[in-house]
Amino acid sequence: MTHSYTETPESLTTSSEELKYGEREILEGQLITFPNPRIGRRYEVQITLPEFTCKCPFSGYPDFATIYLTYVPNERVVELKSIKLYINSYRDRYISHEESINQILDDFVAAADPLEVRIKGDFNPRGNVHTVVEVEHRK
Repeated sequence: MTHSYTETPESLTTSSEELKYGEREILEGQLITFPNPRIGRRYEVQITLPEFTCKCPFSGYPDFATIYLTYVPNERVVELKSIKLYINSYRDRYISHEESINQILDDFVAAADPLEVRIKGDFNPRGNVHTVVEVEHRK
């Protein structure tokens, strides 16, 4: 099977006017929160993000993972589209498994200030190595 691709690396651009709308949304993406509709009630929110990808900082090879995020909201709840765009912003970053999951935790805590949050990154095996990184934060 032959694939042809006419766009050369020189023709790719980072200009926001020439980016596709999804690429612009990812670049502009930030974790957005809104008021918790049930402050004082303890409940869990579970989010699964099965298409996480980043790049190995040593080889440049892509890494793929499913991110499991479970949190107990305090005064703020994270908006789901914003977390999708935030997670997609990792796709071209050279970052280790350990650092990516820890950075997601730091950013989530800074944005949502949850009572508790657990984040698990279950990375697809590469070279016969399967990695799972779990971090948590509690107030």
